[in-house]
Amino acid sequence: MKKIIVVGLILLTLTLVGCNQSEAGEGTPEKIRLDYAHYSPTSLVLHEFGWAEELFEEEGIEVEWAFSQGSNKALEFLNSNSVDFGSTAGAAALISKTNGSPIETVYIYSKPEWTALVTNKDSEIQSVEDLKGKKVAATIGTDPYIFLLRALDEYGLTASDIELVNLQHGDGAVSLSQNQVDAWAGLDPHMAKLELDQQAELFFREPDFNTYGFLNVRSDFLEAYPDYVAEVIGLYEKARTWIIENEAEAIELISEKADISKEVAARQLERNDFSEPVPSDTHIAHIIEAGKVLQAGEVIDEEHDLEEVVHSLIHPSIAEDVIN
Repeated sequence: MKKIIVVGLILLTLTLVGCNQSEAGEGTPEKIRLDYAHYSPTSLVLHEFGWAEELFEEEGIEVEWAFSQGSNKALEFLNSNSVDFGSTAGAAALISKTNGSPIETVYIYSKPEWTALVTNKDSEIQSVEDLKGKKVAATIGTDPYIFLLRALDEYGLTASDIELVNLQHGDGAVSLSQNQVDAWAGLDPHMAKLELDQQAELFFREPDFNTYGFLNVRSDFLEAYPDYVAEVIGLYEKARTWIIENEAEAIELISEKADISKEVAARQLERNDFSEPVPSDTHIAHIIEAGKVLQAGEVIDEEHDLEEVVHSLIHPSIAEDVIN
């Protein structure tokens, strides 16, 4: 009988210790995993200055970084649970959400005009209609690809009217400069570099076809650690404010981080509007309109209720509390 009581006490003690350990871990993540990208200037500032590391060091939280070459890569990281926060274009996040991605948008890192349709300076292509039957490079699943689809739709064409060449953004720029493709759905800073260094022509521009820069968080991280999501948003706000107040230094930083000239970095930065960081009805309406075009182009299934999907994607309350 004594042995049974002792064993019972040991099991109870272990259970209580286990519960305490679980509770201790519930409110604090072991690490916070962020991405940084050349198309997201605020992420470059955070990555450079180490503000996240400073903030979380006292709590023993490790900060881990991953480099995103495009929205498609950022979404791969989010879907594979390789990062907690990923930087994407809004429409790319929407497509991913309709495919079941466990993500929510908690912050707007910029309103960029980061994409346009580009061709070489001596090209015969002068308009979207001229793309019919031509080779066009784009990165499927990213804002430039979606921009291309919207441009084609605007002029009565579809993706089947062109020969789409799926290349990562930097490779698309190289292919255009080497005349391996006829046109490219560009992305800054690669696009700005071709524009300034090789006099590439941005033959179709439409700022409203660019979707906003979305900072997305994995839904499980948001549910488990909302306070730390707020902390990360606060860091992005610090970076956004620094860029606005230190434009010359920001250009120099982007130049160094992206390995581009200051002139190219300046052109990229001037095509970013940092004035609306809190997700709002403006962003919701914009993404729904993009979604309608994507449904018409059969990129998003017609079965999806766009308003429902977008409202499940965009989560403004934490940013509202942090910023307003």
